[in-house]
Parts: sequence; C-alpha cells; structure tokens
Amino acid sequence: MTRTASRGSSAAVLAVTGLAPLVWGSTYAITSELLPPDRPMFTALMRALPAGLVLLAVTRTFPHGRWIGRAALLGLLNIGAFFPLLFLAAYRLPGGVAAVLSSTAPVFVLGFAGLLLQARPSGRKVLAGVIGVAGVALVVLRANAALDTVGVLAGLAGAALMAAGTVLTGHWGRPEGVGPLAFTSWQLTAGGLVLLPLALITEGAPPALDGAAVAGYLYLGVLGTAAAYAIWFRGLARVPATSVAFLGLLSPLSAAVIGWAALGQSLTALQLLGMVIALGATVLGQIGVRVREPKPVDVVREVDGPTNSEIRAA
Repeated sequence: MTRTASRGSSAAVLAVTGLAPLVWGSTYAITSELLPPDRPMFTALMRALPAGLVLLAVTRTFPHGRWIGRAALLGLLNIGAFFPLLFLAAYRLPGGVAAVLSSTAPVFVLGFAGLLLQARPSGRKVLAGVIGVAGVALVVLRANAALDTVGVLAGLAGAALMAAGTVLTGHWGRPEGVGPLAFTSWQLTAGGLVLLPLALITEGAPPALDGAAVAGYLYLGVLGTAAAYAIWFRGLARVPATSVAFLGLLSPLSAAVIGWAALGQSLTALQLLGMVIALGATVLGQIGVRVREPKPVDVVREVDGPTNSEIRAA
C-alpha cells in the first residue's frame, strides 16, 4: 500500500469512527428533553442491557475461553462502571465541568498505553491532549461553575476507566470471525448485568414511561449505544487507541451544537474559538496514524454451527 493510499484509508476509518462521539453528544439533549428525571441508573441500564441482549440474539456468537473474562472486564470498564460514574458526575456537577473532566480521557489513554503496553507517548500527543481539554473548557465551562468533590472524583474516575477499556480493547483486538456487532453485544450485556442490580438497589422499580420516553430510550439504545459502540470498537481494531481517543473530544462539541440548534442555547465567539481549538487538538492527535488490519487473537465458536477449522477437517 502506498503512503498516499494509507493516509486516505486512515482518514476514512477515522471519519467513520468519529461518528460515534458525534452521536454520543446528543445524549444530553435526549436525556433532558425526553427521559424521566432523576433516574440516571435506570437510564444507564436501558442504554446497555436491552441493546446487548438484542445484538447477542441476532449475532448468536458468545465469548469462549479466555474471552469470557476479557469480555466481562471490557464490559465493566467501558459500560458497567463507566456509565454510573458518568451520570454521577453529571448529576453532581454543572454540565460544563463534567464535560471538561470527560475530555481528559485522551490524556489517560496515553498514560495507560505507556503503563500497560510500554508505548511511550509522543510530545505531540501529550500537547494535543492538553490543548483538547483547554478547547473543550472554552466551549462548555462557565465562570460560575461550582465544584463538588465527589462529582469531580467520579468524573475523573469515569474518564480513567473508559481510557483503560479503550486501551485494552485496542490491544486485544477481536477474536477471529467475530464482527463489531457481536463484540459490542458481549460488552453491553456484561455491563448491563452489572447495572441491573445497581439500578434496582439505588432507584427501585422502573418508572412509568410515556411515548416520548420510549422513543428516547430506543434512540439511546439503538443509535446512541449499539450502533455507536460498534463503530467505536471497529475503529479501535484498525487505528491505535492513542489516536482514536482524541475523537472523543467531538462529543462535547456535538452537544454544544445540538444545544444551540435544537434547544435554543447560545454560542458565543469564545465558544466558537474553543471548538476550533478542540478540533485542532483532534487533528493533531491523528497525525502520522496508520490503519492496521485486525489481528485475530482467538477463535470463538458459533453456537449454531461448526468452526472453519472443523469444516476443513471434515
């Protein structure tokens, strides 16, 4: 593959992967306008478990061998622990502060890649991480923003756990013959099973749902979770996590634009400058990235048929 072709392929993969955080940016508007108030754990559960079970039923592919433990760990990091911390931060902090804390995820990814994979981060990517946080802060942070210790710790812990899950997902890849939808179903189901008892213990029985709430949960489950995470994990299989992580900066920018376009919120010149800075950091984090072919790690048996090796042996 020529250098020009490789760059074009990288740009295409990154562009598709970037759709996931753009969709995630709509979560705030959907939650605030359509869903029942003060039910963060139930909302987290409804985002994860139904979508995971449906995808599991459709793909009919289950983790096997060491991938049982890996799927459970990734589901905990990316979904089961991340969602509660995300909502805890959102409920205890102003939205701008929570968004700034979540934008630290690329910096955590660089740190975990160095610790777990001995991948020393370049100065350019560290600079991109710092610039990205500054840009997001200009977009979403307000001068009168109040801080809450528990909320701040939850926001930072959520960003760190998601970063660890991102690094491990990129490092382990996917088993041979397992597509993004099946891989996503494992993590959503595992994370949803963690969320189920937490939601029942902390919030009790599910609330009554009207048509708007049902539509909101369908949107979050189908587009905001199942489709978006499948796209995200597909990108992690092709592009290093230390590059993909910077695409997460698009989420708070998307939320700001949706708030302006759909909810009548204002966009000042300073916010627009912050968007330009955050977008610049996103691009800076992608310089030099190359697409790789997914490397099979294991073979997972399809529950409704023999494996390819068994067919060849027959």
